[in-house]
Amino acid sequence: MSDVLLSVRDLVVEFPTRRGVLTAVDRVSFDIRRGEVLGVVGESGAGKSMTGSAIIGLIEPPGHIAGGSVHIAGERIDDLPAEAMRKIRGKRIGMVFQDPLTSLNPLYTIAQQLTETIRTHLDMDDRQARARAIELMDEVGIPAASRRIDDYPHQFSGGMRQRVVIALALCAEPQLVIADEPTTALDVSVQSQIIAVLKRMCAEKGTSVMLITHDMGVIAEAADRVAVLYAGRMAEIGPVREVIKDAKHPYTAGLMGSIPTLMQDEDRLTQIPGSMPRLSEIPAGCAFGPRCPKVFDRCRTEQPAVRPVGEREVACHLFDPAMAQ
Repeated sequence: MSDVLLSVRDLVVEFPTRRGVLTAVDRVSFDIRRGEVLGVVGESGAGKSMTGSAIIGLIEPPGHIAGGSVHIAGERIDDLPAEAMRKIRGKRIGMVFQDPLTSLNPLYTIAQQLTETIRTHLDMDDRQARARAIELMDEVGIPAASRRIDDYPHQFSGGMRQRVVIALALCAEPQLVIADEPTTALDVSVQSQIIAVLKRMCAEKGTSVMLITHDMGVIAEAADRVAVLYAGRMAEIGPVREVIKDAKHPYTAGLMGSIPTLMQDEDRLTQIPGSMPRLSEIPAGCAFGPRCPKVFDRCRTEQPAVRPVGEREVACHLFDPAMAQ
């Protein structure tokens, strides 16, 4: 499909340990179209950040991609040498991390960090790079950008630092931005502003965004489609409005029930019993089975395949056509 920018197929990420091989991402597949925001959601340990790290080639050894493929604009990138992958990071794929202080060097001004990145990936001299840096700061909503560009990271608030990190990710005009929990450390009003920046970036520049978060409220506001991960496996993926309105997978339904709304009459939100299994203790069959209110015998022995259900895909035995016979 010509409008597909990122294509991930059967991605497997493994970590060898003394107790055996742990599978952190287990045959995950999805696409992101040009100009689209794909939200990736799930509890801590679901494999969201690991999937993002695998795409951008930043898995810490001994972890490694053990199977599958990653293509950007039709070009396979998961098997590239380290030096070739470094050229893609920043140039074609930008990254926004949860804590902006880990992305910014406290010893250098914002101007130094932005202009260095710009000059690394684009053919510009110092003057042009500085002008481009100021323009980027304006685009992400930093007031008085021409004056503040010479400040150090500690002179910015948390929300403004995160805007700088987004500007840093956009320096080389990447095709894809992977945003890993970009709003977690921010208050609600600043969250909304950061989401607005990401959405405007998609609309104006055609940039695609992989938005990783555990916050369904952020997904509902920002994403076009949503992928729900559980224990390193895809549970459900589809248009965000459909998934929120009528979740198919029991785990997705539990996540949706945990979102407070003004229309609710209930005193308590839905709670999913139990917790995410450790990588060393993922049960046979469906990983969600021990917590699922609709579990039956087949779930305990056979891992469900991802099946098309209308405009979405769901990994649940309840949607096996054979069940209806």
